Amino acid sequence: MKPFTVNISEEVISDLKNRIQSTRWPGEPEGSDWHFGTSEKYLKNLTDYWLNEYDWKKYEEQLNQYPQYLADVDGIQIHFQHIKGKGKSSKPLILTHGWPDSFYRFHKIIHLLTDGDQSFDLIIPSIPGFGFSGKAAVSSEAVADLWVTLMTETLGYKKFYAAGGDVGMSVTKALASKYPDIVEAVHFTDIGYPMGQEDPNSMTEEEKNFAQFVQQWWYSEGAYAMIHSTKPQSLAYALNDSPVGLAAWILSFGNAGAPPELIEEAFGGKDELLTNIMIYWVTQTISSSMRMYKMDAIAQWGGSQPLQKTSVPAGLAVFPREAQFPREWAERFVNVVSFKKMESGGHFAALEVPQIFADELLSFFYSLE
Repeated sequence: MKPFTVNISEEVISDLKNRIQSTRWPGEPEGSDWHFGTSEKYLKNLTDYWLNEYDWKKYEEQLNQYPQYLADVDGIQIHFQHIKGKGKSSKPLILTHGWPDSFYRFHKIIHLLTDGDQSFDLIIPSIPGFGFSGKAAVSSEAVADLWVTLMTETLGYKKFYAAGGDVGMSVTKALASKYPDIVEAVHFTDIGYPMGQEDPNSMTEEEKNFAQFVQQWWYSEGAYAMIHSTKPQSLAYALNDSPVGLAAWILSFGNAGAPPELIEEAFGGKDELLTNIMIYWVTQTISSSMRMYKMDAIAQWGGSQPLQKTSVPAGLAVFPREAQFPREWAERFVNVVSFKKMESGGHFAALEVPQIFADELLSFFYSLE
């Protein structure tokens, strides 16, 4: 375990700008807006701002505001932030991000969760294959195994709490299922989706409605996940070579969770959106991050045993621009002790509505005492 500082060379930034300036724009159908994918009109405005106004060094300093480390965990380099809470009995809490975000997903809630009398020791790692961790892509269950080693052996916590959404949900769910004697409680903003393997006779009407919604969503918005789960390498060549292409692909997912006029707000702001894209660009991890979907697909369809429902106490917060899963769907997988419908926010709630998200984590985890 050694301290780490983000320090990207000027050569990388200069190369980025040259590539943006050399973009060959494909054109788009007149009036297509976002209906064919990422809007070229919007993307040209964003890349002009990226090229001429966005200040990476400012956000690099922000990334270095809190202590960061690199550690070898079972042969894989793991990057993580570790911020001690100021309360007398801070709870150790590991926060796991998803795709297409990064450890930066949680930067706005760090001070909200560490400054008060009720506080956490926050551990915010980069999933393997993402950001400044090693580029080894592994399954969600394998990440959970790494997190246990990181928390108990590297950092010395005997027990801990965990929260996550998106890919981070899968990791956190695996933590609770596989390590109920170590994980004290878990929190989720989503809990997985019906995949057509469920017995419809065992499903409530609310669950069936949710399944129909998910099926429609996959047909209209799920192309990214199908490509990541089947042919991620084919796409990786383009995204690793073109910053505008990388931005377009990430934006196409962000737009799936928010109307076009809210896409920047959904990521916490224009600069936050670009900082998240920059983390993928400067580390060249878009390829390895997408491969995680393939590893999860291999695990799911390769005959591995499904995770068992866990007895670990679980809190769930359903934000209005997330898939509106019913409580009984969540109860199939976790021990639901808190289920809340939130008033505002979406898929990246920690970036978009940080105070609301932080209050929810504090309220849930400290209610269990």
